[in-house]
Amino acid sequence: MDASGFQAQVRLFEDRTVVTYDPRGLGRSTRKDGRVTNEPETQAEDVHALIEALGAGPVDMFASSGGAVTALALVTAYPTDVATLVAHEPPIDAVLPDADAVQRAREAYTRVYREKGWGAGMAAFIAMTAWEGEVTDEFLAQPAPDPAAFGMPTEDDGDRSDPLLSDASWAVPLYRPDLEALKAASTRIVIAVGEESLKVYTGRAAIALAEQLGQEPTVFPSHHGGFMGGEFGYAGQPEAFAARLREVLQHPRTVGQ
Repeated sequence: MDASGFQAQVRLFEDRTVVTYDPRGLGRSTRKDGRVTNEPETQAEDVHALIEALGAGPVDMFASSGGAVTALALVTAYPTDVATLVAHEPPIDAVLPDADAVQRAREAYTRVYREKGWGAGMAAFIAMTAWEGEVTDEFLAQPAPDPAAFGMPTEDDGDRSDPLLSDASWAVPLYRPDLEALKAASTRIVIAVGEESLKVYTGRAAIALAEQLGQEPTVFPSHHGGFMGGEFGYAGQPEAFAARLREVLQHPRTVGQ
């Protein structure tokens, strides 16, 4: 996701200086390194450079999904860059007991995307991320879903460059957090989970990571995209989300409640 996905939140924090950015190779950012993969450590170096260029550190940071993984890599390498990190549903396999099965499910939707295109791949991705509980043999044995059932196009446009559905971003869920470094960091780390995500992959990963960091996950309104308006057809509850985010940033004692 590029900066456009956070505009609903920006409008609700007019009393703060808010910086959003397009990660390397996404949105308005054009890569010049000749690569297409998305390693959290590389993305973290970019965020560090941005904070340094702005002279803004230490910052309060809200980061979601793959961006939350980048933020964890940033805090690991540069803990003094971030005062408070709210890491919302970082999709990290390594913290889950069913990590191997999750990877098999990822290989399956990537294969569907490679063979049938974006609509079919996205339908398979949604089916995986909406599955409740551990990924089981029952789930893995299911046939690929019909993209039309998910409102996705059935035609193959021939493109295979999607960073979400290809293997270009596998480094994100395969990232292994340095738990000891995160625990020792001066940064206040808040692991957040949407109230509608508690049983699905990203929610389970957030809950497991929080436990391994010795904290309770902090529950936010809505789902994985709960901070967004309807710009992407995946509307959350941006006002309620912003109120919770403001509360967490201003009142540390509310964390985990």
